[in-house]
Amino acid sequence: IIKGKSRLGQLVHKKKASCVALTTVRQEDKPELDKLAANFMAQFNDNAELRRRWGGGIMGLKSQHVMARRERAIQLEQAKKMGLGFA
Repeated sequence: IIKGKSRLGQLVHKKKASCVALTTVRQEDKPELDKLAANFMAQFNDNAELRRRWGGGIMGLKSQHVMARRERAIQLEQAKKMGLGFA
């Protein structure tokens, strides 16, 4: 793990790099890499608490008006089908 995109870029001879892919690993380093990968998977990928929860189910003012208008149209249609005759 390298701190900063610019330092990682120095590794691959670029200005910046956000990630590096390892294509080959020496056999003596393979167990250590597998151990690191398992730790990272447990900390980040498998951790449900870190997953973002988007929004709170609260719509904006425009969206609320649109939904209210749709709901009113549905109610009018239902009333027409039942023959109540709302205007």
